[in-house]
Amino acid sequence: MFTKVTYPDTREESYALLLRQLKELVEGELNRITNLANAAALLRQFLDDINWVGFYLLEDGELVLGPFQGLPACVRIPVGKGVCGTAVSLEETVVVDDVHQFPGHIACDSASNSEIVVPLLSGGQIIGVLDIDSPRFGRFDSTDRHYLTAFCDVLGTYL
Repeated sequence: MFTKVTYPDTREESYALLLRQLKELVEGELNRITNLANAAALLRQFLDDINWVGFYLLEDGELVLGPFQGLPACVRIPVGKGVCGTAVSLEETVVVDDVHQFPGHIACDSASNSEIVVPLLSGGQIIGVLDIDSPRFGRFDSTDRHYLTAFCDVLGTYL
């Protein structure tokens, strides 16, 4: 007998499923790189209209490229520079509808037109950021902000 596969009806239900999948992937795994790599792959599979997803990790006062899915990327970003560095210095999620209008934007992929960067915390301290780029202008909204922040909250408890 076949079981009917049901798919979430709303973006909120889809994001709730994503959060459950993340927890199943990282629960019990102690290796930080493994968890970040699986988290990047999960987001790449889940999100539509993105061309890059990955993590930058805070080391010695700068962000250093971590696990990602997409084209090769900038290796080091100073805190306070670009969207990623700005998210760290502000200690908050930054959503940019048009990266070409963002002062000091660091262009790693010329196909990127919008971006969301979410601080990644562990033990109450920023340890890096989740960075997601899209070729579509205005790709990220308040729903993405809310659930990607929750995604980083879950992930941060396992790092």
